[in-house]
Amino acid sequence: MPPELFFLWICLAGLFVGSFLNVAIYRYPLEGVTVNHPRRSRCPACEHTLAWYENLPLLSWLVQRGRCRHCAVRIPWRYPLVEGLTAGLWCLAAAVSGGVEAWPLVLVQCLVLSGLVLATFVDFDCMEIPDSVSIGGMVVGPLLSFLVPELHAESWIALSLVEAGGEVTRVGALASSLAGLAVGWGTLFGISWLGARAFGKEAMGFGDVKLLGAGGAFVGPGGVLLALMLASFLASIAGIGNMARFFCLVRGRARRRGVPKPLGKALGTARAVGRYLPFGPYLAAGIGIVLLYWKDVVELLLRHAP
Repeated sequence: MPPELFFLWICLAGLFVGSFLNVAIYRYPLEGVTVNHPRRSRCPACEHTLAWYENLPLLSWLVQRGRCRHCAVRIPWRYPLVEGLTAGLWCLAAAVSGGVEAWPLVLVQCLVLSGLVLATFVDFDCMEIPDSVSIGGMVVGPLLSFLVPELHAESWIALSLVEAGGEVTRVGALASSLAGLAVGWGTLFGISWLGARAFGKEAMGFGDVKLLGAGGAFVGPGGVLLALMLASFLASIAGIGNMARFFCLVRGRARRRGVPKPLGKALGTARAVGRYLPFGPYLAAGIGIVLLYWKDVVELLLRHAP
């Protein structure tokens, strides 16, 4: 298949998978519905069953100017965002990993990235990570690592089992996957356990533990520790930004009411409310970065190491 046609196929497939992910994200918290039932998508406001031309990924949203054709209610921005993000990540995986020549690796990476997108938006909505992503990843990760050993081409465990001048073997990739699963799950479980003992309450959701274990199955033990470091850094930045947002909201509300709130109390309120963020999206970002750019991230860290 010509490279251009492969990239076009990847982009279109990513858009349609993103559309499917939107269905899964929306229906996940709802009672009495599943991804398969009802089979046809409906407008959440007027419950009109969408025709095929109203359900084309990204295109229908653009043509309809972000509104339902029947009741004119606004379609949330998340729908085109998830579709475009999934397509973009699929194209990025194809570009980074070698395109059509490395199609098995590209498809596995696309599968992982799709699961991370699903986990991210469900966690933002429900503060929960679907077991189909976390436990499913822990089950499927070792199997796919055995079938596509190139996933662990940079893992020190897999490389230690390679003979001079050889390539990563299936056994080496499987060993790296299982080690990554154990390290990811065990590290975050240990942090969660210590946090619960130190603060007397749950310090981290168990869904995060399972998600990092699943990620470790695809990026190996070194990769999963790097992913956790990146996730912690990104979550810290987001947490500071969220607290700053609440601080501005608290001060602005007090100013409008004509009752100035002391700076210390405003900071305390912002800190108490703004620090609660789901960690899963940042774990997903860290895993995705390492999955695609493991070598580049390591080189960047080594270049700036003291």
